Amino acid sequence: MTIPLYQADAFTSESFRGNPAAVVILSGKMPDAWMQSIAREMNLSETAFLLPCLNSYSLRWFTPKTEVTLCGHATLASAHILFEKEYLHRQETAEFETASGPLSARYVEGWIELNFPSLPLTPVKVTGKISEALGFKPKEAFETDVNLLVEMDKPDAVENYIPDFQKLAGLSFQGLIITARGTDNKYDFVSRYFAPQAGINEDPVTGSAHCSLAPYWASKLNKQEFFAYQASERGGILKVKLENERVLLHGQAVTIFSGNLEV
Repeated sequence: MTIPLYQADAFTSESFRGNPAAVVILSGKMPDAWMQSIAREMNLSETAFLLPCLNSYSLRWFTPKTEVTLCGHATLASAHILFEKEYLHRQETAEFETASGPLSARYVEGWIELNFPSLPLTPVKVTGKISEALGFKPKEAFETDVNLLVEMDKPDAVENYIPDFQKLAGLSFQGLIITARGTDNKYDFVSRYFAPQAGINEDPVTGSAHCSLAPYWASKLNKQEFFAYQASERGGILKVKLENERVLLHGQAVTIFSGNLEV
């Protein structure tokens, strides 16, 4: 049996930029351990597994180490593959059933729009353990669904930040989002994301993190639409819109290769 396998760079219009994700199109249910093994073999921050249902796709995401409940860039890569390889027509909406509830993707003026949940933030006390793990004491910190979010003074501080992955992995959060307000007219805010607990030291571009960054910066900047940059080594660009209790993430993607898994 052969199973279609693709790799795409998400949140970029250029090859070898943005965030790479593998996309596996299943024809039937496969064991969790098998999917985890494939994700470990691909050794990317996420591998997406799509299983066609009646009018939608079941979508699951695995890092090399564990399954996660929400992933933006692998969803974008999945939608891109479905449209480009004509599993769906571009005028259709891709509907996904996931651990985070129903998600969708559609083409809008040359970009793929992902419809994701907004993830609220809860203030947390900045303890000595948090400051030691970060390497600095933030003015304030917030807990999202599974992450810790802290703001830094300026974009340069975000771009030049050197994390201690061992100390970050010792915190009671899956990942760390650091962010700063943009200082020029190009981006509203910049960010980086680290998740050593999930086997991802630094994720190049993280759609799910922007589900918390959108409401965070909406309250700070008093606006609902943003142009954002994730300042990893590969870098990635997102258009973000907060709409009621949803976050609309707009991104582009590029196919890197296609092939087949021999099972």
